[in-house]
Amino acid sequence: MNDHLKGLCITTLGVLLVVPDALFVRLIAAEPLTIAFWRMALAGGMLSGGILLMQGTKPFRAVLSAGRYGAIYMLGVGSSGVLFVLAVSLTSVANVVFIIASLPVFAALFSRIFLGEPVSTRMVLTMLAVTTGLAIIARGSGETEGAHWSGDALALAVSALFAAALTAARHVRRVSMVPGAAMSYLAAALVILPFAAPLSVAPEQAPLVLMHGGFILGSSALLALGPRYITSAEVGLLVLLESVLAPLLVWAVVGENPGSWALAGGSIVVGALFVSNLWALRRRRVRNRQ
Repeated sequence: MNDHLKGLCITTLGVLLVVPDALFVRLIAAEPLTIAFWRMALAGGMLSGGILLMQGTKPFRAVLSAGRYGAIYMLGVGSSGVLFVLAVSLTSVANVVFIIASLPVFAALFSRIFLGEPVSTRMVLTMLAVTTGLAIIARGSGETEGAHWSGDALALAVSALFAAALTAARHVRRVSMVPGAAMSYLAAALVILPFAAPLSVAPEQAPLVLMHGGFILGSSALLALGPRYITSAEVGLLVLLESVLAPLLVWAVVGENPGSWALAGGSIVVGALFVSNLWALRRRRVRNRQ
């Protein structure tokens, strides 16, 4: 297996592992902050343990030595992980994942503002289309059962915070941010612990809680490793799988209908990003042949 195929397989598996994330939030019978606590504590604990076992403390020290960029990354990843659970608890899963799909738009804006990178015409057109799709989703939040603007706003915050984290990580590419993710998960769990009730989870819910943490652990590790071997456009195309599959999975398991507004707006968001990433991938391949 060559590196490109390896990257595609690893990234695809990482995306598939994150697809049930929102479903676990729906299935676990506990308060949102309690779910968020176990989500972050288990994933962060297992990931930290694995890194310490294989590489010791050096990777953690490397992230801390990255200064404010490491801090921004950890703040963005940790806070977005907690806000994701809160967003799912306040609005429909379809709204959440479609809104979070706007992450590349925020990443392009932050890269322009903080890294001085130009915004291409392709990205401007993508931003306009994505904004239109988000407006349609917001329009339907007052009419679709289970959807609400408060959860939509939190989902938008998740998208912006995670984009900020990725932008910071790009500024210090020499440093692996996997240990940063582990530390951010644990720090977030500690911050919300006073507001959560970890021991209130019923014993019969324990397997779901453990699976939830395990899936987040697996997706975090694979999505940190896979993109090293493939282009950002290919990563963007594969990540869109989650936006399509997550609402369908929740619909199939718990019967949560996304609603026509979310499907219409989400189709525009996902479609615009799909075309944009496909176009970027095509141009890259053309340049490589020349």
